[in-house]
This record gives sequence, C-alpha cells and structure tokens, in this order.
Amino acid sequence: MRLLHTSDWHLGQSLHNFDRHYEHQRFLDWLLETIVSEQADALLVAGDIFDNANPSASSQRQLYTFLQQARARAPQLDIVVIAGNHDSPGRLEAPGPLLEMHGTTVIGYPHRDADGNIAMERMLVPLTGKDGAVAAWVLAVPFLRHADVPRLAQADAAEGEGQSEDDTAPQPDPYLGGIAELYRQALALAGTRAAEGQAIVAMGHCHMVNGTMSADSERRIVIGGTEMLPAGIFPPPIAYAALGHLHLAQQVGPHAHIRYSGSPIPLSFAETSYPHQVLRIDLQGTRVGEITALPIPRAVQLLRVPEKPAPLEEVKAALAALDLPDAPLEQQPLLEVRIKLSAPEPGLRAAIEEALQGKPVRLAKIETSSASRSSFEDAALSLDQLATLQPDDIFKRLYQQRYGAEATPELLAAFAELVQP
Repeated sequence: MRLLHTSDWHLGQSLHNFDRHYEHQRFLDWLLETIVSEQADALLVAGDIFDNANPSASSQRQLYTFLQQARARAPQLDIVVIAGNHDSPGRLEAPGPLLEMHGTTVIGYPHRDADGNIAMERMLVPLTGKDGAVAAWVLAVPFLRHADVPRLAQADAAEGEGQSEDDTAPQPDPYLGGIAELYRQALALAGTRAAEGQAIVAMGHCHMVNGTMSADSERRIVIGGTEMLPAGIFPPPIAYAALGHLHLAQQVGPHAHIRYSGSPIPLSFAETSYPHQVLRIDLQGTRVGEITALPIPRAVQLLRVPEKPAPLEEVKAALAALDLPDAPLEQQPLLEVRIKLSAPEPGLRAAIEEALQGKPVRLAKIETSSASRSSFEDAALSLDQLATLQPDDIFKRLYQQRYGAEATPELLAAFAELVQP
C-alpha cells in the first residue's frame, strides 16, 4: 500500500501582506498530478489546513475543489484530514458528512459519547488498497487541547507516556500524559480491529521532543516548552507516524518511522532553504518498506538580499545587480532586504525602492540591525530604576543600545516635540 503524507498547507496565508493563493494553487495542482503518477492509495494531511480559524471563502473553495478533483482523478483514493492548532475544529468538520460520501474523512476534535467518554472509534479510519480491501488503519488524532484529553492522576500520566530508553526522562504533566493515554487507547482499539497483515499508522499535530522549529512562522502550542511529546507515544505496532506542526521536514531523533512532512511552501523568509516536500510511504504488510521524499517545485522564489545584513551602500549595489526574468506580478519573487545601520536612516525605504526601480520583484520586508548593541545585562533596569526614568531618558538609552552612540541634539529636540501633550 502507498501513502502520501503532507501537512501545514496554511491556505489563506499572506506574507507581509502579499497573498499566497497562486503558490498554494500551484502546490495543489502538483499534488494532484503526484497522486495520479505515484498511484497513491491514501493521502494523509496532518493539520493546519488553513492559516487561521476563520479562513476566507476563496481558501475554503481552494480546499474543497482540490478534494473533489483528487477523488475524480483517483476514485479509489482515501483521504484523511486532521485539524491543526491553526484550524477551527468545528469549521473543518462541518462539511464532513458530504466529504465522507467522496472518500474524505475529516477529524477536527475528539467526540464524546453520552457518558462523556472519548469516542475512539471515530478516530480509527480504515484505508483500502487497490483491491478495495482494508490494508491499514489510521489513528487520526487531531491537535489536542487540554479539554480534549483523558484526565489522569499525575502518577498515571507519567506511566502512560510509554517512553523508550532513548527518550528524555518522563514528565508528569497531566496534559502530556493525557495525550499519551489517548494514543494508547486508540492503539489498543486498532489492535482489536486490525487483521493479520494490516498495518497501523498514526497521525498527529504536535511538537515532539528533538523537533526543530521554524524561527518566524510557527505558533507555540503551549508556552514554556511543556508541549513537547516523547517519541515513545508511537510504539510498535505503529508502522509510521505522519506528523504536522513543524514546518521543517524532519524525522524525530533516531526514529525513521516518525516524520514531519513539513510545509509545502516557505511560510517565512527563515524557511527559504527548507526542503519542501511530500513524503511517499510504501507499506509492506504491517511494516514500512520505504520512505521517499518527493520534492515540491517552488512556484515563487523568496529572496534574502544580502544573505547577511550589510551597510546600506553595499545593499543598494547588490539590489542594483539583481537580474530577474520578467514575470506576472503573482509570480514575481518576494524580497527581504537586510541592512546593518550605524545611525537612523529616515529615507531608507525610498532608497531601497529606488534601487529596485523597474525590477520584477516584490519588496516584502526591510530588516534592519545595528552595528553595535549593548548587552542585555547592561541595558536591564530594576523596576525602581525604571520608575524614575522620563520618556527622554528611555529614548536616550534605547538609542545608545541600538546604535552605540549618543542621540544628537536635533533628534532629542524632535523627540521632545513628539511627546509634548
């Protein structure tokens, strides 16, 4: 059986106010052709389908058009979609009854029965092979909020995490233990359903221990780092764990069967060098035979000029030297300009725009840094000290910290005029 694993589409995302609809459509068109050419049996989409909980009508139409086209082009394809932390669980599930008629299962949140118990069966999804027979079972577990997980005593939570020897020490956090317990119960149920030769695959939208985050575009699930889960929550007989949330494609530590597919397009300039991909998983009975990365063509380039911040004159020269082919506006590269300043530069944006005059590129961001900064310790003040400072004192300190020089009398006079009531 052949699976395709993808996640973190973030449909509807804009980058510094530039719409990404064209890039997402190019990805979906490529994915549709890949489903057909790879003869996939199932597509697993591991959360963050939309960029926010209230997606636009155009991004919802983009999703449902793709699902309809995928089913039309590959009638035997099973599609399983789980919600991520960016998604609205209820909104994502709303068209579920219609989608299920066309081979798509959407799991937004754990449902509960009349007694308040989690309906595990709803998160256990059968996958059929080309002969129409069940070949695998998916534990389709969406992003779990605190209210979604089973409540455990602290000791039970630590035991329920099921960590292996190469994981970090167990954490007694009841939220993490509740997540582990939910997977344990789902896996136990799958064990009663899976016949001989049928694989068990897990899906999740979470942050695993040893997972590498993107610097700019990923939203922390829980403040403080306590959201990180150990790899031991995916023990045998789970053949493969298809994860979402982290935008960098990666396996989790030494566990080759636990993978993040990563986002299909760069969602920030920090992700320009990421290997954007979809993962192809070939199952051989109950085990993974081969995992293959399928590179996604990049429809629009993200450029950082220069690669490291440089003085303004060097940056202007680098921009003037850019040689880019003509392209329609939506296909023009998005540009981040990185400048090192030694003093304020009031006409900075105008200077950058002049250097880019006539070039087929979209200026998305100007990132500035100073040549000299004081250390955080030198700049730190106690609350009592802070209470004695006047606005102009704070301005002087910030200017000194940022530029390593005293503010000029002209700047101080302009600041005083600005703060006058």
